[in-house]
Amino acid sequence: MIVVSLLLNIVVLIPVVAVLVLSTRRGIDARPRFPWGERTPARDILLAIYVAILVVSIALLAVVATSGPTPVVEAAAAALFAVQIIYKVLTAVLVRNALRNPVVLSNLGIAVVHAVTVATLAPALLA
Repeated sequence: MIVVSLLLNIVVLIPVVAVLVLSTRRGIDARPRFPWGERTPARDILLAIYVAILVVSIALLAVVATSGPTPVVEAAAAALFAVQIIYKVLTAVLVRNALRNPVVLSNLGIAVVHAVTVATLAPALLA
C-alpha cells in the first residue's frame, strides 16, 4: 500500500503543480471555474506545500524501489500520509460549500487511500 499511496501523490500532484505553475505566468488567466482561484499569496503557499509533498513522495518512492520498504521509510511515509490526512479532512471542515468543491472532494478520496495505507503500516510501526 505504501507504493500505491506514493504513486497516488505523484500522479495527482504532477498535473496539479503544472496547472498552478503555468497559470501564474503572465498572460495566462485562471478560468472562472479554476478550483484554486486566482493567483494570491495563499495559493502560492499551497503550491509550495504541494511541491514539497511531491518531492518527498518521489524521494520515498525512489528509496522503496532501490532498498525496499525499510522501517525508516515506512515511518517517514506514515508521517507524510498522516499530515496529508489531517489537512485533507480539514479542508472539508474549513472550506465553504466544501462538498461542491472538486479539490475538497478529491482530498477526501485521497485521504481514504492514505488512511488505509497508514492502517496497514501501523502494526509494524507500533511494535
